[in-house]
Amino acid sequence: MRKISPRIAIEGRGVDFLKGSYKIDGGLKSATLTFSIPSELNSKRKLWNKEVTFFLNSEDTAPIFRGWIKRLKEDYDELQIHAEDALGYLLKGGEESEAIVALTRDSNIDGLTVGAAVKKLFELGKLDTKLGTSMIGDTTPVIGVTQAEPIRGTKKIMEVIKALLSRVVDNSGTIPRPNIARLIDDGSMSQFIIELESDIDNDPIVHTYNEWDNIIEVSILKRKVPTVIVVNGADGVKGTFTHDTAIAAFDRTYLEVSNDDLKSGAECKDFAQKLFRANLKNQYEYKLTTMEGAYLSENDVISINTDNDEFSGTYRVIGKQIAFSPSEYKVGISINRKPPTLAEYISSRDN
Repeated sequence: MRKISPRIAIEGRGVDFLKGSYKIDGGLKSATLTFSIPSELNSKRKLWNKEVTFFLNSEDTAPIFRGWIKRLKEDYDELQIHAEDALGYLLKGGEESEAIVALTRDSNIDGLTVGAAVKKLFELGKLDTKLGTSMIGDTTPVIGVTQAEPIRGTKKIMEVIKALLSRVVDNSGTIPRPNIARLIDDGSMSQFIIELESDIDNDPIVHTYNEWDNIIEVSILKRKVPTVIVVNGADGVKGTFTHDTAIAAFDRTYLEVSNDDLKSGAECKDFAQKLFRANLKNQYEYKLTTMEGAYLSENDVISINTDNDEFSGTYRVIGKQIAFSPSEYKVGISINRKPPTLAEYISSRDN
């Protein structure tokens, strides 16, 4: 493990801790921080729902994690504390159920852009005190909340947000790119932002790894590839792409998106084919155990170098894990883009 000077604070006051772990899986899932403190320091009653911040180094101006204590467990002379970030309130409303909102004729998101609609949902759900809305931004391209039927009734806020984001795909480059949402910390609170998924071929590289110096271990996770893709275009046009061979290999899975720039069924079907190829390219995710990258964020672009060009390239960060003690840490990075030959190649170098 590398040397650090981590700091955990509860309600702004630093606490002595024994060990901890931080995890973020990306994809609008709540980040978590779990750590242990001597049990005599605090009572469980006083700690419930208190704000927790985790700084990897004491001189950092913004925390890696900001969240609220949701579970406590005593174990001999230790008290284990589990905290979730602000997305935990969006997913669970701070309690046992997901945050909901009632959309009516008088209180709704009709006619707003997706970014403005997300901000309005937070306000209606009384979540804007936990989730900052001043930096949300908007989608690329910007689209309005236009539906054949307006969104009405009691809805789970996260489901509405995911449905809105899934309708927006940028088609300006060679590969279609979705819009994603995530949290960043401005130093005083968590801010919800919307941004275009990074372009691993053109966006700046944030960090470089290589097989000789800073990769300890590689594991592989295979994810589902959509084999039936429905694209909704302008004025009710629609196109469906079905890959029979891929269905036999990967099973039948579905994806539906909207793109108002498409004016015909043929354009919709061609766009669906592009989406299939993009998802097929990204069907594998890697998990790197490394000594570097603790400050990487979801959607950052990294580079991996080996002495064989076939196994080198750029990847997108989709998650991160940090195991730490008061003086040391180890990092796990989840990335995607390439097939599993990278791990096979690095393993072969050890033989």
